[in-house]
Amino acid sequence: QAILDQLQGLTADDVVLFLLSGGGSALIEALGEGLTLGHLRTLTRELMRAGADIVELNTVRKHISIIKGGQLARRAQPATICALILSDVVGDDLSAIASGPTAPDPTTFADGLEVLHKRGLAERNKPPRSLRGAESLRAGDVVRYLERGVRGEIPDTPKPDDPIFKRVHNVIVGSNRLALEAMAQEARRLGYAPQIVSDVLTGEAREVGRAIARLVRERARNATKPTCLLWGGETTVTVRGHGIGGRNHELALGAAIELDGVREVALLSAATDGGDGSSAAAGAVIDGATSARAQERNLDTERALAHNDADRFFAALGDQVITGPTLTNVNDIVVALITQNKSE
Repeated sequence: QAILDQLQGLTADDVVLFLLSGGGSALIEALGEGLTLGHLRTLTRELMRAGADIVELNTVRKHISIIKGGQLARRAQPATICALILSDVVGDDLSAIASGPTAPDPTTFADGLEVLHKRGLAERNKPPRSLRGAESLRAGDVVRYLERGVRGEIPDTPKPDDPIFKRVHNVIVGSNRLALEAMAQEARRLGYAPQIVSDVLTGEAREVGRAIARLVRERARNATKPTCLLWGGETTVTVRGHGIGGRNHELALGAAIELDGVREVALLSAATDGGDGSSAAAGAVIDGATSARAQERNLDTERALAHNDADRFFAALGDQVITGPTLTNVNDIVVALITQNKSE
């Protein structure tokens, strides 16, 4: 509210500087009339429990907020806005970073209401069994608020053709791509031939790890000089067990299985914020001998994957990447080094 108060009474001669990063969605919020943080907490928990993805979650949250989805930029008009942005979103979608308070929002109230219907949270007469008492009433309040928006009683979030964005300058100052480019530059200095393979890495972590390992194995077979392959993005984990780990641990473990016995190859997968899922480590390092070393210690790679317990697996080997909190986040990075040289 203090930020909104400071934006009142600005003129066309004013310049507003916003510093945005991942986590902004949680750190700054003001909700529509009649809605409270209790509504937001209930909504977020129930959408996640119902299987909503981050796109669906943000679509609803933008439309019960008066800040998200470009609405902070609307509040600052007619001033000029410069937003310096640290991206934690794969692909750097401005409308998704911190829920896009200074970016156009292509979604509508109708889209938000559709998400609630899809996830079974919009039936007033049959609320989800997980909702009781006040929580059930809160869900109904959110539905009614979105319905008011659909009827045009509440202004929708500003769209890409809104003239307010002529005076908004969104500048990405840090991102996964920029991190990969810096890593490639350092790899070149160290004598490796670098290649950024992708900065939009997504998918099931263990399967992505296997796919990356197959590519690394093929490249190692034909390498004529030391090579550094780079990926960035953020994979996901389908939790089946009760172990400790995260997407980078599972990616590395999937790669270790696939690279078993391959010489002069090493791979690192790590989270740039220093924490990976339920693990306190950022990720792990593997090579062609990881599986063999695990067998010597009676560690079962497949069992660790089946129980989502890659943290304990790599901790036992001493192969975790432990940085502590880095206080920044540009998603995850994967580095594969091929040191063998077929031309020798």
